[in-house]
Amino acid sequence: MGRSRHHHGDPADEVAFRAFAGTIAPTLAGYFRRRLYPLSAADVDELVNDTLLVMWRRWSDVPTGAEIPWSLGVARHVLSNARRGNRRRVAMESRLAPDPHGLAAEDIVVADIALSEALAALSDADREIVVLSAWDGLSIAELALFFDISDNAATVRLSRAHSRLKEILDGAERSDDDRTGDQ
Repeated sequence: MGRSRHHHGDPADEVAFRAFAGTIAPTLAGYFRRRLYPLSAADVDELVNDTLLVMWRRWSDVPTGAEIPWSLGVARHVLSNARRGNRRRVAMESRLAPDPHGLAAEDIVVADIALSEALAALSDADREIVVLSAWDGLSIAELALFFDISDNAATVRLSRAHSRLKEILDGAERSDDDRTGDQ
């Protein structure tokens, strides 16, 4: 195994990488296909692309004569990251799963539609801060950093956006009650 001879930025280096990527891609795809559980086969192309991207970024680190084992090592790390992400996603989905003894599916869908419509009715700024807080889990301090404002300003902005969202949702509920005759 020799020292790297690849020099990022050299046009010949890009040609060499493209040629190598064309030959290593089927090897990487095979590597992923043999190790995919619990990922789906549809993830193979994405994993190959992610691996090639890392390889391109680190092309100057590839030891001459060890391109294939080095590439498979990168693939192993990419697959490990994908599996870790999949485990986090599955865990989050299970935490967010509706209570089977709670609302009926119809009620959940109606609530989802009402929320989607209410979010769409908000201004872009209000929608962004509500979604960053509720869906992305950003704290007040993180919202302040995101928007480059003080913690107090983030608190006020989020509170006002929540109030506007509640007004829209309450207005939609009153409209539904008026249409159905419920009061």
